Amino acid sequence: MSKQCFGTASVPLSPAVRAGDYVFVSGQVPVGPDGKIVSGGVGAQTHAVMANVKATLELAGCTLEDVVKTTVWLRDRDDFAEFNAAYAEHFPVDPPARSTAESRLMIDIAVEIEAMAYKPV
Repeated sequence: MSKQCFGTASVPLSPAVRAGDYVFVSGQVPVGPDGKIVSGGVGAQTHAVMANVKATLELAGCTLEDVVKTTVWLRDRDDFAEFNAAYAEHFPVDPPARSTAESRLMIDIAVEIEAMAYKPV
C-alpha cells in the first residue's frame, strides 16, 4: 500500500496522510486564519479546531461526513460539557467513534483533535 501526504506544516509532520482508503489527520489545534490561538474558551477553540480538521480533510478530498474516528485531548476535564456541545454541532448525524482524554497539551490551548476518515479511492 502506498501513502500520499497532503499539506505542509512548520513542524515535522504531514497535516494529512492517505493510506489506501483511509485518511489520517494529524492533531489540529485552535489556530485561526491569522496564525494566532483563538480565544474565548473551549467552545470557541473547539469550533476553530473543527474548522482546521475540515480544511485538512478537504486537502485529501474528504469531508467531515467521511470521519470514522476522532481522538480528543482536553486540557481540563471540567471543559467536557462545553466541548461536547460545540463538537456535536459539527457531527449532527451519525457522529464518528471518539476517544476523549484529559492531558497537558504542548501549547497553551484547551483542545486538540485528530481524525481518521474512510473514503475509498
